[in-house]
Amino acid sequence: MAHYRIGIDVGGTFTHAVALEARGLGLTAQAKVPTTHRAARGVAEGVIDALRSLLESAGISPDDISFLAYSTTQVTNALLEGDVAAVGIIALGSGLEGRRAAQQTRIGGIRLAPERELRTVHTYLDLESFDAGRADRALAELKESGATAVVAAQAFSVDDPRAELAVMARAEAASIPATGTHEVTGRYGLRIRTRTAVINASLLPKAIATADLTEEAAREIGIRAPLMVVRSDGGVMSADDMRRRPLLTLLSGPAAGVAGALMYARVSEGIFLEVGGTSTDITAIRHGRALLRTAEVGGHRLFMRTVDVRTIGVAGGSMPRIRGDEVDAVGPRSAHLAGLPYACFTDHATLSGEEPTPRVELISPLSGDPGDYAVLVTAAGRRIALTATCAANAAGLVPEGDFARGDDGAARAALAALGGRLHTSAEQAARTMVEVAAGVPARIVDELIEQRGMTRSGTELIAGGGGASALVPAVGQKLGLSVRLAPNAPVISAIGTALALVREVVERTVPDASEADLLRIRRDAVEAVVQQGADPASVSVDIEYDSRTAVLRAFASGQTELRERDLEAGEASDEERRSAAAKALAAEQDEVTLAADTGLLRAYRAGWERSRLFGLLRERGQGVALVDVQGVVRLVLPRGSVASLAAGELREGLSQLLEEETRYGDAGAELPQLFLGVRGRIVNLSGLVNEAQVLSLAEAELAGVGQDEPILAATARRGM
Repeated sequence: MAHYRIGIDVGGTFTHAVALEARGLGLTAQAKVPTTHRAARGVAEGVIDALRSLLESAGISPDDISFLAYSTTQVTNALLEGDVAAVGIIALGSGLEGRRAAQQTRIGGIRLAPERELRTVHTYLDLESFDAGRADRALAELKESGATAVVAAQAFSVDDPRAELAVMARAEAASIPATGTHEVTGRYGLRIRTRTAVINASLLPKAIATADLTEEAAREIGIRAPLMVVRSDGGVMSADDMRRRPLLTLLSGPAAGVAGALMYARVSEGIFLEVGGTSTDITAIRHGRALLRTAEVGGHRLFMRTVDVRTIGVAGGSMPRIRGDEVDAVGPRSAHLAGLPYACFTDHATLSGEEPTPRVELISPLSGDPGDYAVLVTAAGRRIALTATCAANAAGLVPEGDFARGDDGAARAALAALGGRLHTSAEQAARTMVEVAAGVPARIVDELIEQRGMTRSGTELIAGGGGASALVPAVGQKLGLSVRLAPNAPVISAIGTALALVREVVERTVPDASEADLLRIRRDAVEAVVQQGADPASVSVDIEYDSRTAVLRAFASGQTELRERDLEAGEASDEERRSAAAKALAAEQDEVTLAADTGLLRAYRAGWERSRLFGLLRERGQGVALVDVQGVVRLVLPRGSVASLAAGELREGLSQLLEEETRYGDAGAELPQLFLGVRGRIVNLSGLVNEAQVLSLAEAELAGVGQDEPILAATARRGM
């Protein structure tokens, strides 16, 4: 019996659903329905509509579904629109510490959007006289003040959460959604922890309702697989966990696209651009991982991390803005938001068969918009949008069969009308519009390459989304970067949702973290993802330690089931693997040599030489690429080295390697970036700050590995 992984991506306009065959991960079926923002059951209704359509079209039985997940824009939209619950804060403590806690947790309102504020009300309970009756009275007072969700906040609750849990239990008995500050993070810093918990609590009523409705509808269909939701870091968590920590689904939609780039398009080093109709999400990927950043809401820093997504208002449906005889900008208003059809998807006869032919008119698409957006007006008075996709079609940039491919004749007629307004040809108008549209994402890509220490030679652009071909090739041409269209690009976010790993981040404030601290947080992270359904054998953990803030952080991820794609995909030939390494290292294939081979991973190296100071100085070095059995580059270090060590000799070998590669400066010893190739996976040890931490964690990662098994150790200076 076949089994399927189902992924559903809830977009601003459409909800996409895909079914992947669980063993080979081939795309079996897909469906698309309008997103149901205003339906009685909200977006949950669209999720179920898409799911029903998918199962019916593909003939899939509910019993055949082994994995079901969806991404959601609910949290992002709620915060942008200020559609959140008022939150009551119960500060807990006693004596001087209690008075300080009462002060630090009185955070007032949190501004979410213009004229939108998250309102809080506050009270304090002295733990020396704490009992259930006092807690119930405090909850009743907060409820009378308008609070519909509650936060329990106590200093150092990350070490002892019993008081917060007691208040949460009383809130549950009173049917009030509640969260404790210890639930959202394990870090010290009561004020920021309280702020993070307040935002989380403000989302609880709607998040719980959506999860309940979606899960209930899935059960009505007959699906028994547990419901999962995409997190802000591209992993998934259980619906039960979403009911406790909905804030972790912030940027869930863009994160799903990044998961597709990592898991399906197999990107290891590059920049992913997911182009929709209204906006484009841009994310840098290094060493096979999406880069993360600290989340902010209303200018306030939170104790949580999200995928570092840069969202811009330029996409496939973006409309041109005209100043004088020039295209001054493209976007941010789109045809979708303006409620207008694309010219290139309009019947050719509508644009070229009428007399007089359509004219260009400048309008304000929505109330309050500038009045400089260009649209076509037909002889019958119908308005039709000129879009970036129309321009790309007219310029011949969209290949046959692509999702963004429209009617060539209609596109050229539309751009001829625009050219007439600009006193130029249709071809020139199309090229100008494409170039202006590409300028904004090109600047963001340039910034990411610089900020993230990436190199142009080792960076490719990966295009996803329905508007990918309309925009990304022009960005690549503008920057001189290669462009790769992700397979099944229009539904890459839904595919990413279907493939996403169960993920958890565990944080602790640990001054002078010891080896025991590292092993303890690693164990806690593994247990967290296993409890949510990850197969224990598939779990991997990356750990980083910031000695300046004393924050120890573990990132754990694991598959919900053992997958056999790697076995079924077949091995790449020696030439294919060498060719992949050469491309990643920007070298000729005959310049690439095999440095080490563990069977499932091969390490290739290539030398390079660059001139500096107008050719007066020449700099030489080598780069390293790790390639798996399918010919996918899993790690690129443009300036790195690699060694092969037996697992039984790892401690001694790594100690020597670290001694050779560590640099010393005014700030003390700086360890190199360090990655281990263990069987078919990459273990990132670059987040640790001393040798003892590295060696301890490396040994933990090799538990169960045979003493004679070869391990790859790749290093590079930080910032390289």
